[in-house]
Amino acid sequence: MSGARPSHRNDFTDLAQVRNRLRAFEDRHNTAAQPFQWRFTTVDLDDVLARLDRHAADHHEESSAAPTT
Repeated sequence: MSGARPSHRNDFTDLAQVRNRLRAFEDRHNTAAQPFQWRFTTVDLDDVLARLDRHAADHHEESSAAPTT
């Protein structure tokens, strides 16, 4: 990133300033942006989803077994 401080809604007096700031950010970003190699595969996603399913099932069993007062 450029090191410029983040903008806040009170930093601008009109929409033209917002538009100009966003366009300047886009231009800076596009000159420095580089592609990256995505390493999270569909197998990885399947593993995460299976773990989430097991976790949800375990917590559902625990809450079902808990006595109600």
